[in-house]
Amino acid sequence: MQQLLKTSLGRLRILAFVEGVSFLLILFVTMPLKYLLDQPEPNKVIGMGHGVLFIAYCLLVLVVGINRDWSWKVIGLSLLASIIPFGTFWADKKYFR
Repeated sequence: MQQLLKTSLGRLRILAFVEGVSFLLILFVTMPLKYLLDQPEPNKVIGMGHGVLFIAYCLLVLVVGINRDWSWKVIGLSLLASIIPFGTFWADKKYFR
C-alpha cells in the first residue's frame, strides 16, 4: 500500500478502487433502500461521497494520462469506465497496472 501512494499511478489505482466500491454501494445498497424501503438518507450520504470520488477520479485520470502520454483512446476508456458498474476495476486491470 505504501508503494502505491508514492506514485500518481498508484494513487489513481487506489482511487479507482474506492470510486468503484462507492458506485457499487449506490447501485446495490442505497438505491434499493431509497426506492424499496423509502429510506433516502443513505443515498444522500453515499451519493455525495461518490460524487466527490467520481470527480477526483476523472481529474486524476486526465492528469496521469497526460503525464504518462497515454493515447486519448486509453484516457477516454478510463473515463468511460467510471460510469459502468465494475468499470474502474476493469480499467485498473487493463490500463493502470
